[in-house]
Amino acid sequence: MQEQGAKKTYERLKSDRQPYVDRAVDCAKVTIPALFPKENDDKSTKYETPYQSVGARGVNNLASKLILALMPPNSPFFRLGMSDEVLAEYMNNGQEDTKAQVEQALMMIENRVMKYIESNQIRVTVLESIKQLIVAGNALLFLPPAEGGIKLYKLMDYVIQRDGLGNVVQIVTLDRVAYATLDETIQNLIKTDKKPEDLINVYTHVCRSGDNYLSYQEVDEQVIQGSEQTYPIAKTPYIPIRMVKMDGESYGRSFCEEYLGDLNSLENLSKAMFKLSTIAANIYFLVNPNGVTRVKKLENATSGDFVAGRKEDVEVLQLDKYYDFNMTKAQADAIENRLSFAFLLSSVVQRNAERVTAEEVRTVASELEDTLGGVYSILSQELQLPLVRRILNQLQSTGEVPNLPEGTVEPTITTGLEALGRGHDLEKYATVLNLISQIPGAQEMINWNVMLLNLFTGVGVETEGLIKTQQQIEEEQQMAMGQEVAMQAVKEGGDETNG
Repeated sequence: MQEQGAKKTYERLKSDRQPYVDRAVDCAKVTIPALFPKENDDKSTKYETPYQSVGARGVNNLASKLILALMPPNSPFFRLGMSDEVLAEYMNNGQEDTKAQVEQALMMIENRVMKYIESNQIRVTVLESIKQLIVAGNALLFLPPAEGGIKLYKLMDYVIQRDGLGNVVQIVTLDRVAYATLDETIQNLIKTDKKPEDLINVYTHVCRSGDNYLSYQEVDEQVIQGSEQTYPIAKTPYIPIRMVKMDGESYGRSFCEEYLGDLNSLENLSKAMFKLSTIAANIYFLVNPNGVTRVKKLENATSGDFVAGRKEDVEVLQLDKYYDFNMTKAQADAIENRLSFAFLLSSVVQRNAERVTAEEVRTVASELEDTLGGVYSILSQELQLPLVRRILNQLQSTGEVPNLPEGTVEPTITTGLEALGRGHDLEKYATVLNLISQIPGAQEMINWNVMLLNLFTGVGVETEGLIKTQQQIEEEQQMAMGQEVAMQAVKEGGDETNG
């Protein structure tokens, strides 16, 4: 893997990446230029502001709707489920109670994963990556195994190579690190003298080898000793994501690219209308040089004064472009309506509030499916599932959640109208309970202990210390029987005394 070197591999694969970078820059120019600057831009670069805001509003609006559907704030966006073999074993052995208890334990792990996501600002970084997908079509997420947290690589900071089936063959990332922050052993690898604030290019090469990914880091074309790592495929910390999957291509296509024609047209029309409006806003008076009206007297006159002259001598200069302006505006309005529909700007389904209802989340998910043609479902598989697996692996390595036996528990991403995970199961249970109440004798056939556990799990409430154990129930029954016997004995004793 190290024969060619990380830097040389990066430079070789840049040519395949360049067309996607160029299209991303074009899309950013008419939406949010700072989202995807040119390679030589820096913090002092002054970006040209677009003449229209539809592109920027569309990107922000669509990103907000996607993050709501991908990571609902009110419940986990995934569920941990037992494999079919484990479920069959529980059912065959009559261990429904144990199955419900395991489901409750898995729900507690889900809640722990969600707390990790919130405390490490993963949702914020995922939102930024979604904006990159909308504009550039590609992004790379990295979850450091040791430090925790998450980092976003934009398209200009990494290269990737996939095979014909879309499997990742290799990735090379580029980090620009200040010289003063590098370890002394790494500084010794750099041949030229550097100032503390100078930025050093550090390349990380990730390459697939069988069922694992091998990685190493390189600086100044020399391998950093001790940087070699090995990751199983399902637990790699690198998550490359695409907006639109294209078979046979290593990179994806962006959402804005599909509407770049309308975005450019609206930008040009908005620019033309702005310039025309600026010219029309200037007021010029034409005065007949052979007339009797004196310009000086008009300039010195105040409001209400009488000035000798003829009104035919003074005329306001007009462009007479009213028809042309209206035609341009009508065309711009038509394009804006098309873009508003594409970016869901005309949608009023979701309220602007901190908490949204389950029905609103389901409606947004369905709307995304209809408008984006399944992009939401692709992201759920390419982004959410690897993200959950990586976080689970991180929490297991630190002992914050128990190690799950390999092959017994698998995370499942809920997509489309199933976007609420176990909350959707709760609706099914509510329907069943309503039907049971209408069937004579059906309640006696229900295992209410299991039903109660499933209801609490569907709501997302931990039952530890809340639901009585079987031992507690038996002790309370024995205590109640003892009290009843004692009261009966006292009553019988009182009757004998009275007798």
